[in-house]
Amino acid sequence: MVKNLFLSVSLLTLVLLIGCEKTLQDQSGGYKKLFNGKDLTGWRADGGAIWRVQDGLLVGTQGENNAPGDLFTENVYQDFALKVDYRVVWPCNSGVWFRYQSPEVAYQADILEYQNPECYSGTLYCPSKMFLAMNTDKALVSRDGWNTLLVQAQGDHLQIWLNGRQVADVHDTTTASGTIGFQVHPGQEFGPMKIMVRDIQIKPL
Repeated sequence: MVKNLFLSVSLLTLVLLIGCEKTLQDQSGGYKKLFNGKDLTGWRADGGAIWRVQDGLLVGTQGENNAPGDLFTENVYQDFALKVDYRVVWPCNSGVWFRYQSPEVAYQADILEYQNPECYSGTLYCPSKMFLAMNTDKALVSRDGWNTLLVQAQGDHLQIWLNGRQVADVHDTTTASGTIGFQVHPGQEFGPMKIMVRDIQIKPL
């Protein structure tokens, strides 16, 4: 009797654990890769920056005479969760564009070190409104290593996490849809900059 009861409880526990694991996997699933690690299929360049694929990484640098530029998806997205694994060479001024419609109508999860006001990567920027939310904790940034940005846009609700810590949670109606992309900023002071992306995935919401 005791033995049978023990077996029944063990089986029930195993079923529950398997069920929980499946639920967690389902919750984290649904993402689609936007970068294939081989070429720039699905992307278009704008401006004079240089975009290439090197050793499986998407790499962006300034062009001739410190020329800036952007790289955008060919597709337009509205509500989504976006995951980006990146690292940079400093000094750097870059970021992940989202819901981009034009240089004036867009959002960006910044990758930078800004002095006035003081803020760091993960800061939420809107060209017509400047900073909508600022990450003021530089300790969250792995300056020489890999970082993970998670951007979630659903309706007017915009959220950003950097390396697992939420750094932005705002409501704004500047733009409801647009492309996703990366920026290389102009200026001689950013001449050495390089942004490297090893993975970018999106999940519709």
